[in-house]
Amino acid sequence: MEWLQESTTMSFISFFLIPLALLFVISMRRRRKFPFPAGPRQLPIIGNMLMMDQLTHRGLAKLADKYGGLCYLRLGYLHAFAVSTPEMAREVLQVQDNVFSNRPATMTITYLTYDRADMAFAHYGPFWRQMRKLCVMKLFSRKRAESWAAVREEIEAMIHAVADRKGTTVNLGELIFNLTKNITFRAAFGTQSQENQDEFISIIQEFSKLFGAFNIGDFIPWLSWIDPHGINQRLKVARAALDCFIDNIIDMHMANPKATDAEDADMVDDMLAFLEDSRVSKEGGDQKDELHGNLKLSRDNIKAIIMDVMFGGTETVASAIEWAMAELMRCPDELKRVQQELADLVGLDRKVHESDLDRLPFLKCVIKETLRLHPPIPLLLHETAEDCKVAGYLIPKKSRVMINAWAIGRDKLAWRDADKFRPSRFAPGGDSTGIDFKGSFFELIPFGSGRRSCPGMQLGLHALELAVAQLLHCFNWALPDGMKPSELDMGDVFGLTAPRAVRLTAVPTPRLTCALY
Repeated sequence: MEWLQESTTMSFISFFLIPLALLFVISMRRRRKFPFPAGPRQLPIIGNMLMMDQLTHRGLAKLADKYGGLCYLRLGYLHAFAVSTPEMAREVLQVQDNVFSNRPATMTITYLTYDRADMAFAHYGPFWRQMRKLCVMKLFSRKRAESWAAVREEIEAMIHAVADRKGTTVNLGELIFNLTKNITFRAAFGTQSQENQDEFISIIQEFSKLFGAFNIGDFIPWLSWIDPHGINQRLKVARAALDCFIDNIIDMHMANPKATDAEDADMVDDMLAFLEDSRVSKEGGDQKDELHGNLKLSRDNIKAIIMDVMFGGTETVASAIEWAMAELMRCPDELKRVQQELADLVGLDRKVHESDLDRLPFLKCVIKETLRLHPPIPLLLHETAEDCKVAGYLIPKKSRVMINAWAIGRDKLAWRDADKFRPSRFAPGGDSTGIDFKGSFFELIPFGSGRRSCPGMQLGLHALELAVAQLLHCFNWALPDGMKPSELDMGDVFGLTAPRAVRLTAVPTPRLTCALY
C-alpha cells in the first residue's frame, strides 16, 4: 500500500502543486516587469476583503491620501483599482477609454438585469452601442415631449404641496424624492396610479438592498455556495416581483398600442416599437430611422432597460436637488445671491419658466458646485477588457476600476477651498471659470466621461435646475426650531448613490407677489 500512497502523493504534486507553482512564478515575473500600484497590505487568498466596509467614496479617498491617485487592492481573486485624481481619471476615461469601457457586474446585478440585457451593465460592443443610441435618440431625447412635460407638471405639483404647508416644517427631502419618483414613473409608464407607484417603490427599495449586499462568490468563486443571509432566495423573489410588475405594464401597452410620435407616448411605447415580432401597430409613426431594421429588443431587454430608468431617474436626481437646497441653507449668503438673481431676472410677479434657466448664470454655478461636492453616483465602476498599463503599472484584464468622482471633485490640487461650498468659483473671474461637467474636464465628472457617460444627463439636469429654481424663487426658507446653519447635518450614506443621511426639513414662506396656484 505504501507504493500506492506514494503514487497518489506524486500525482497530487504533478497535477496541482506544480501548475500552481508555475503560475506563481509566471505571476511574480510579470509583476516585476509591470508592478501593481501601491496599496494596503494583503492577506493570503482573501487579499483586502477585510476592508470591504472601507471601500466607500470616503474610505477610498483616505486610501488615496496614503497611496496616491491610483491605488491597488485585491479582493479575493478580483483585482481592484481606485482612481482618485483628475490625471488618473483622464488616463482611464479618455486616453484608454476603449480598454476601460466595460462595466463590472456582480452575480446579483447579472441576475437582476436578465444577464446584462440592459444598457447600464452591458459590455461595450455592437449591442451596447445600439442600446445607447436608443436611449439618446428615443428615451431621453428632447423630442420626447411627455418626459419634459412630466418634469414641469410634477414640479408644479410639488410647489403646490409646499404652499399648502407654508409656515410649518416641511420634510423637503421626502417631497423631493416623491417628485423624482413621479417624474420617472410618468415618463416610463405614462401613468400616475398610486397603487402601481407603491409597488414601484417597494421594488426599488429591495433592489437597492440587494445591489449593495455582500456575496462572497463575487470574490472567491469556489465559495459561492455559501449564502448565510439567504440572498439567493431574495433574488428570486425580487426578480419575480419585477417580472410581474413590468409584464403587466407591457401587456397593457400592447393591448392599447400608440404610435411613438403620439403626444402621450411613454418610454414603454417607444421600446415596444423595437420588440422582436412586435404586435404593436406602427401606423402613423415614422419608423424609418437609423435604429429600425437594426435593433431588435427582447422582452427581457425592455424590462432591464426599464429597471435602469427606475434607478437612474429617481434617487440620483432627488439626491442632487436635496443637496443643493441643503448647501444653500448652510450658506445664507449664497442663498441670498441666487434668490436676488431670480428676483432681478425673473421678477417676483411670476414663477420661473423653463426658458428662464439659460438666463440664470449664478443658479448654474450653484448646480455645478453641488455636483462637484455631491456627484449623484460617487463611484463610477468600470472593468478592463484587456491587460493594459496606466502610469507604468499593470492593470490586468477583467479588473474592477472604481473612479472616485467624489474624491476627484474635492482634490485639493485641482480645487481651491476644495471642501467649501463656493459657487462663485465658476462665475466669470472665478478660479474655475469655464469648467463644465460634460466630460471634457476631468476635475468635474459627476456624469462620467467617454463612452459610458450618462445618457440621461440632459433630462436629469433639466429636472435638477428647474426644481431648485422654483423652490428658491417661490419661497424663502428657514431651518426649523431655531437651528443655526452651522448645525445642519451634512453627513451622507454610501450606496449606489450618496444621499443625505438625514432628510432635509425646513420652514417655507411664500416669496412671490402672485398666487402660487
